[in-house]
Amino acid sequence: MTEILVIYYSRFGATAKMANLIARGIEEVSTAQARVRTVPAVSAVSEATAPAIPASGPPYAQLEDLEQCDGLIIGSPTRFGNMAAPLRYFLDGTSPLWLTGALAGKPAAVFTSTGTLHGGQESTLLTMMLPLLHHGMLLTGLPYTEQTLHTTTSGGSPYGATHWAGPSNDQPISDDERTLCLALGRRVATLARQLRGSRTA
Repeated sequence: MTEILVIYYSRFGATAKMANLIARGIEEVSTAQARVRTVPAVSAVSEATAPAIPASGPPYAQLEDLEQCDGLIIGSPTRFGNMAAPLRYFLDGTSPLWLTGALAGKPAAVFTSTGTLHGGQESTLLTMMLPLLHHGMLLTGLPYTEQTLHTTTSGGSPYGATHWAGPSNDQPISDDERTLCLALGRRVATLARQLRGSRTA
């Protein structure tokens, strides 16, 4: 099986919903499976620690998950045009994998959710790409052959899947956003399967 790792941080649930849709898209590709993981919140109190296992939802991501995956998709809500601190904190701890080149040559993609339609979706996607480039990953977005990119009036970007959650975080994922989440999952899974085949041939 080709395994695609989906790692996300979600405070109000919108990014988590996107992660689940992307995982569905991954599993639409023959012989591909999704492994969904989250990251704990970062506490302002330095002595505070998160429980080893979350009370609900997927387990926390470990470095072993990254080592074992054939492709990676990461997601975060937007914080002032940047990824949220918990995801950044997790990525900052991946230096051991960088030293060994464990992620080099694997496909990767990014996704985000924002409270406002022009609240920094694309800059957030770009900030999430930077650590992946340093790891030597092969970044993919959504090409304009995805017709929904031409017509969406909600989220969606060639840099990755996006969602406009609204100022109260109660805006449902639109049909266009759903289509693009599924497409992103399928795209990374298809590329990972092709690359894996070339590595084992």
